[in-house]
Amino acid sequence: MKKEIHPELFNVKVLCSCGHSFETMSPVKEIKPTLCSSCHPFFTGQQKFVDTAGRIDKFKKKYSK
Repeated sequence: MKKEIHPELFNVKVLCSCGHSFETMSPVKEIKPTLCSSCHPFFTGQQKFVDTAGRIDKFKKKYSK
């Protein structure tokens, strides 16, 4: 294995926007995701729609014919 080509790894505390946190290792010193496994709809089973400017209604109106 070649020396000095691998990135340095840090112990990182990942802080999600929902407030959930966990520790991992990463070459990046700080990780702040917007979604994690405790707040993502796929894992929680709760579906959330973020409807900006009526996009869902516009879509339903367009394809309801």
